[in-house]
Amino acid sequence: MKKNILFFILFAITALGQDLPPINKFSSGTYNAGNQNWMISQDGNNYLYFANNEGLLEFNGSAWTLYPTPNETIMRSVKVIGDKIYTGCYMEFGYWKRQANGLLKYYSLAKSIKNKIIDDEQFWNIAQYDHWVIFQSLSQIFIYDCASGKFNIISSDTGMNKVFAVNNTILYQTFSSGLFEIENGKSKIISNAPLFANSKIVNIFSKDDGLLIQTQYEGFFELKNNIVTKWNIEADIELSSTSIYSSQMLSDGSFALGTVSNGIFILSPQGRLKYHITQNRGLSNNTALSLFEDADKNLWIGLDNGINCINMQSAVHSLVDDTGFLGTVYASILYEGTLYVGTNQGLFSKPYGTDADFKFIPGTKGQVWSLYHYDSTLFCGHDYGTYIIKNNTATQIYTGIGTWKFERHPYNSNQLIQGNYLGLSIIEKTPAGWKFKNRIEGFDYSSRFFAVNGNNFYISHEYKGIFRVTVNNTFTKATKFFAYKNPKKGKNASLSTLNGEVFYASKDGIFKLNTKNNEFIKQDKLSKIFGNDEYTSGKLIPDNSGKLWFFTKNYINYFSSGKLNSDLKHNIIPIPSSLTNSMLGYENITQITASTYLIGTTDGYYTININDISFKNYKVLISNITANALNQNPFNCALSGDSNFKYSENNLTFSYTVPEYSKYVNADFHYKLEGMEDDWSDWSNKSFINFKNLPPGDYTFKVRAKTGNSLSVNTATYAFTILKPWYATTLALIIYLIFALIAAYMVNRAYKNYYSRQKEKLIEENNRLLEIKELENEQELMKVKNDQLQQEFENKNRELAVSTMNLIKKNELLSLIKDDLKKTGEGGDKSLKSVITTINKNINEDDTWDMFKEAFNNADKDFLKKIKKAHPLLTPNDLRLCAYLRLNLSSKEIAPLLNISVRSVEIKRYRLRKKMDLPHELGLVEYILSV
Repeated sequence: MKKNILFFILFAITALGQDLPPINKFSSGTYNAGNQNWMISQDGNNYLYFANNEGLLEFNGSAWTLYPTPNETIMRSVKVIGDKIYTGCYMEFGYWKRQANGLLKYYSLAKSIKNKIIDDEQFWNIAQYDHWVIFQSLSQIFIYDCASGKFNIISSDTGMNKVFAVNNTILYQTFSSGLFEIENGKSKIISNAPLFANSKIVNIFSKDDGLLIQTQYEGFFELKNNIVTKWNIEADIELSSTSIYSSQMLSDGSFALGTVSNGIFILSPQGRLKYHITQNRGLSNNTALSLFEDADKNLWIGLDNGINCINMQSAVHSLVDDTGFLGTVYASILYEGTLYVGTNQGLFSKPYGTDADFKFIPGTKGQVWSLYHYDSTLFCGHDYGTYIIKNNTATQIYTGIGTWKFERHPYNSNQLIQGNYLGLSIIEKTPAGWKFKNRIEGFDYSSRFFAVNGNNFYISHEYKGIFRVTVNNTFTKATKFFAYKNPKKGKNASLSTLNGEVFYASKDGIFKLNTKNNEFIKQDKLSKIFGNDEYTSGKLIPDNSGKLWFFTKNYINYFSSGKLNSDLKHNIIPIPSSLTNSMLGYENITQITASTYLIGTTDGYYTININDISFKNYKVLISNITANALNQNPFNCALSGDSNFKYSENNLTFSYTVPEYSKYVNADFHYKLEGMEDDWSDWSNKSFINFKNLPPGDYTFKVRAKTGNSLSVNTATYAFTILKPWYATTLALIIYLIFALIAAYMVNRAYKNYYSRQKEKLIEENNRLLEIKELENEQELMKVKNDQLQQEFENKNRELAVSTMNLIKKNELLSLIKDDLKKTGEGGDKSLKSVITTINKNINEDDTWDMFKEAFNNADKDFLKKIKKAHPLLTPNDLRLCAYLRLNLSSKEIAPLLNISVRSVEIKRYRLRKKMDLPHELGLVEYILSV
């Protein structure tokens, strides 16, 4: 009990209750510059400029760019006037002007009057009047005539606080002197009332026929007819202990006041406090150095540490719990003028439509899953069971395991069906109040999502799929159980009812129950939603006006019934899940009023008035174009006009933006590059695109933007040309043509010379061939003659051989005859002796040799001469033996020719070899045949 009381006290004293407009936060790490931002301005393209500690900071909605101060000092002031951005810093002031490449370039004005600037002087403020620009330091005012370029200087011995441009007049306050007006280049005192001498004026506004003075500590005063009176307002109590450092009158007459260490105050035109926003309630820092309302009525705050942007006109308001007081919101409801939110910390409430703080309802500590209004009773589904909430007190009526949700009983109006952690149960209204009645036996699965149709229950279980459970008529027991195979189970899947029809949503699409056959039929038209936008959750949430809500990656979606038919109409609110910060699978949205919805987040909630949602048609701008060659640093290119790029500079990056600063609206872009692609790209929130290695040709880059449901009013275009490489230019082609003609001429000439030489060569070759032919003919003739000679030689050889054989046979015959006669005539017959003598004479007849010699010389000319010349010592008998050996006769064949024995022939051959002095390995016949 003591713990509950302590918990209640701790939470009750925490101030958390006011719904605030969305706040965009930009830290110094986001914009990569100094912490402090001293002044803010905006140009005609809706780009924002901040006087930052490190220089001029530019924000175009997509990218931050820092231009360092020219003398590396703190930039104190900035003011956009026409196409120039005037800035002031330490001992320097001038203006920046955008160049053709989209970057800013600084031009100093102070250098022309450097001798007039006091040492250590800083320029804290810049104002405009007609064609004059006023630069103000704490000691002097420099009035610059834009037409003539001349300066007028106003000084103060007591020091100057600030310059104010009000009602076509330029006012300034001096310390301890009063309020002055600049007229005709000279100062004129308006009032030296004690207020102006003793109080620091933060700002001066026009009010009725006078002036409204905003002071640092004393609040607001009116100056009218030179009389100063206090403007008493409701917010004086809150402002009494606050140091106001900056202020701004908003376009609706409200006042924004920036303080030192106490955040900002937004006051109504009547001085009633609308918002007090501090670091605990969403600001990045409690000290507001500068305030500025942009063209879209967003309030920009230059903080002591960072930059914030409050979307004052947003249809979205949020309550951000940075303290962890509320926690994650899972359920909400408006009941009897009280707003209840159920979180993971418990149940909280506050009077709706007030700035009162949320208070914890004792006894509900823990996880709240649902809030349900029925029969003038508020039910709370809790981790610990079921509670009835009345007059900010909680009464537990069901103490079983946790309760997910409630549905009406199909037949009994005094009963409700609960979905519990373990199955289903019934609670009943009795004379003593609502009580737990019974559990439905036979089904024990978690029933977070279920729908009732008569006695049939349809339950979606994330890990098991869809079940159909049929119960008995008393709703006490499950009699039938059926598990659907299709649709399949899915992550963050859900089941709900709309207009009496049951719908199921998962990553596979949206399905509707056909009650005739109890099958779930996929709705192709509705399922396309998950194809067009990435699925994150199938959680389906019905509201009180017949809408069925669900969430995707980039949109909040809802179905509503058509007016002329039963088809569901799909509607979107373009707020992405990355900005809503909801728990996936536990998204929740509650209809608070006819047009206001509350959506729970992990750190509080936000509300949307769907009737106030509107999207301005913005202009898309190409903010930067860079080109580079391969492996080279990129360089900035002109943003307008036709541009030509070298062939090597064919890597281009286009940056584009929509200067739109709403927290809950993202700008999406799509583009196409005519000359390379015909179709537009898919929508993407990426604000740049890179094209690499573009081939030579003419191109036109086009980009369009979409903010919410609205297309940009224009299509930004940029025409450019990638030049051909030098070797493919027209001049190069002409040179190539000239070289080609010269080459053709040279080739033709070379061919002519070649063919002329070839002709001559051919003629010469033909002549040579003719000569060769003649030689061949002569050789053929010689061959024929040689063949004839050879034939004659062979004939003569044959004749010689025949003759020789005849001689051999003759000699052999004579030898035989001689031998026979010798045998016969052993008696000494003289006649026989005479015959023998005659035979011997014929055998040794030299005439036979001479005839042989003549025939041999005819057959083998000069052999005997050659052999005689080679061996002069040879005798005629040796030559005769050589001739016979030349004829390749054997010793046996030679013996009769020489009329000697075979042995004698061998001896002669031996002697002949000696005379010829032949080597041992060389045969005699072999040698003679080779001569």
